[in-house]
Amino acid sequence: MADPLSLVNDLLTPVFADIAGGPADPVVRPSDRADAQVNGALPLAKQLGTNPREIAQRVVDSGALAKVCSDVEIAGPGFINLTFDDSFLAAELAAIATGERLGISPDPHPRTVVVDYSAPNVAKEMHAGHLRTTVIGDALVRMLDFRGHTVIRENHIGDWGRPFGMLIEHLLDIGEDVAAEGMQQGDLDGFYKAANAKFADDEEFQARSRDRVVKLQAEDPETIALWQRLVEMSTAYFNQVYDKLGVLLVDDDLMGESKYQSLMPVVYERLEAAGLIEESDGAKVVFPPGFTNRDNEPLPLIVKSSAGAFMYATSDLACVLDRVERLGADQLLYVVGAPQAQHFQMVFAVAKMAGWLADGVEAVHVPFGSVLGDDRKMLRSRTGGAVKLVELLDEAVERAADAVAEKNPDLDVDARAEVARTIGIGAVKYADLSTDRIKDYVFDWDRMLAFDGNTAPYLQYAHARICSIFRRAEVDRNSVRSTAIALDEPQERVLAKRLLAYPSALDETVNTFSPHKLCTYLFDLAQEFTSFYEHCPVMKADEPVRTSRLALCDLTARTLEHGLGLLGITAPEAM
Repeated sequence: MADPLSLVNDLLTPVFADIAGGPADPVVRPSDRADAQVNGALPLAKQLGTNPREIAQRVVDSGALAKVCSDVEIAGPGFINLTFDDSFLAAELAAIATGERLGISPDPHPRTVVVDYSAPNVAKEMHAGHLRTTVIGDALVRMLDFRGHTVIRENHIGDWGRPFGMLIEHLLDIGEDVAAEGMQQGDLDGFYKAANAKFADDEEFQARSRDRVVKLQAEDPETIALWQRLVEMSTAYFNQVYDKLGVLLVDDDLMGESKYQSLMPVVYERLEAAGLIEESDGAKVVFPPGFTNRDNEPLPLIVKSSAGAFMYATSDLACVLDRVERLGADQLLYVVGAPQAQHFQMVFAVAKMAGWLADGVEAVHVPFGSVLGDDRKMLRSRTGGAVKLVELLDEAVERAADAVAEKNPDLDVDARAEVARTIGIGAVKYADLSTDRIKDYVFDWDRMLAFDGNTAPYLQYAHARICSIFRRAEVDRNSVRSTAIALDEPQERVLAKRLLAYPSALDETVNTFSPHKLCTYLFDLAQEFTSFYEHCPVMKADEPVRTSRLALCDLTARTLEHGLGLLGITAPEAM
């Protein structure tokens, strides 16, 4: 099902095409003066060299909108203002109320989408910097999956390279049990820093570490077993963080750097066979067109260093090749920080040159800004170090517990703990997702945990309040879903139009990979429900108005719960 604006667009597209003698966009937009506005007469008139009001009149006279609109008015130079018929809006509401998908149809052109996100490093702590990639990626995965795409999650962890020589040797020095205990307690940073300090001060340890790297690259069985133990200990801890955060990533989604080691020589050979490899200062490189350095000289993507080592770019090219040829992906999303923009642009350009990103296969960098402290610098702990993600999440739950105890002291201990977890984690995720991802944002506990404003607690409370209406009314929510909804009050009508706009809001969010657009929609919906509830009595209304308004309440709650769910946020029924 389409929302009203999309439906108007579909109804008018053939009308405009008939007038234009070919494809023409009706340009249907929301309007402050009416329910919608059709602006396509102006550009079409310019194209045809005629009067836009004459074209607008032909559109009106076509009668295409007769069953949809109660009023159609030509305004100004040729705008068409539309007022939807209340019976049309009510019928559309009835159609979505009886279905599970709230009017959202699966995408008619499903794709196989690989989403690369989270990507912590083995033996290193997950910090606040991992928050954005993880929650943005998780939200996009949920939305794409709901829209009917085949979604493959890939957690491209850093699990290979020279540091693993010293990490394995440090593991041997302190013993696997000691290391495992420390990592289980979340002290990955301590393990890594101790190994690094030893490497800096102990020449014998340096020699052992370098020798261990050689053995690792040669896939010496003992070394591989020790390396695998490090990976297992780290990923067990990552899973604890993912569980706290409530994201979908599991062990089957792990696709670390190690997985692509055998493919990198293939990448090089295929680039060389395609005639793309050149030499620059002893390194083997590809020069994608359009990239220059500060001196306006061609900028190379280094595939193999002058020492013969493969580079990060080689690994990323191997990812593209694997995802396209083995997984059959036709869309690749990389949810990675904005500073990597040029790197990915160059990798994608080289992949296109090699023919790996052919027509119909799209690679997209989904960049995001940084999480800042109140000093507008990178968020740091009180000691000046990076903020551990697990500690941040634990603090969110603790702060939420205090807020819940103050707001609803009658909740029993277990219920309060669950609501606090839901609110605390939801608040952190929503504060991130509700910000335009390309922008930095300031991490502010008071703002994100507030029960008013554009926050998760505000939306969660709106949902819980609607659930409480049905408890007090002693009405089963399922029983009102086939009710004919009347739209006699302005606030009912406004709420109805917002509910019907949910499919378009989700489409716009997915098409731009911008979760904040769905957040904005949900916030607007919650505000409009508040206005409706304040002006339109529900419990005290006479029948059939009471049941009609209960049906509006139910549909609002379902939409809030569903939208929050697509963001990875739980909507509790009581708070």
